[in-house]
Amino acid sequence: MSGPMLDKLVRFERPERSLPYAWAMDDAARAAVFGTDPASYATAVQSLDAQRADAVRRLAATPSVRSALGRAPFTTGDRVITIGESTTADRLSWFELLAALFAAERPDLGLQFENLAISGSTTTQALANLPALRRRQAEVVFCMLGANDARRFPGAEGDRLVSAAETTRNLRLIRRGAVGGPGARWVWIAPTPIDERRIAAHPYLGGVGLAWTGADVRATAAILHATADPDDLVIDPADAAGPLPLLDDGLHPQLDAQVALAAHVLEQLAGPDR
Repeated sequence: MSGPMLDKLVRFERPERSLPYAWAMDDAARAAVFGTDPASYATAVQSLDAQRADAVRRLAATPSVRSALGRAPFTTGDRVITIGESTTADRLSWFELLAALFAAERPDLGLQFENLAISGSTTTQALANLPALRRRQAEVVFCMLGANDARRFPGAEGDRLVSAAETTRNLRLIRRGAVGGPGARWVWIAPTPIDERRIAAHPYLGGVGLAWTGADVRATAAILHATADPDDLVIDPADAAGPLPLLDDGLHPQLDAQVALAAHVLEQLAGPDR
């Protein structure tokens, strides 16, 4: 495999996270999983790394981001983990951008970021993985789940993969599960807006009967507000400044959208500039 399909798979899929017993997987094994050779795999990774580095430079040059970096509510040495699905597992995700941004611009903090997101994950799957997640101690836990729960089949009038009631229950149980350890600060991020028409037109989504609706995305944001603890922070990407452009599947954010989301998350964390 090579070309755009390989690039997209390498961008969004991290086999060692889906196969936790294969944590020692090397790049040769990862290349084999993607049906390619190690050199092609390395080229795809290097291209994504270069795109991420450029995006971080753009973020660092943004005045509101620079200001928020100075107000970031982290303590030296904090561990920061995230659980989620493809929008977060993305090698160019908002979380990966923030990790690289703090490493470059605030090395004095010595923050430790760990991305535990798994593409395609539902809240049910995350709940099933809770025992493994509880071993991770952290001061800050980000959680961006719920988009895959809202996947419908067949078509937009079909049933949800996970009902709204079950999503609510799962998120409450995940929050109670003490991921990150007692006292960890939780930050919930709602799903990014989607484009129903482009999803319906996409051969590997709408073409096989899969659908997402804007109403379900908005409902998930409401669920997060209803289930979060009083001290938790809930961030809705729909409130970000500017548009959040999507890939041709109408579901996944383009890099520019991830940049905008990273800035929005950081600014919400930092609070208003006084």
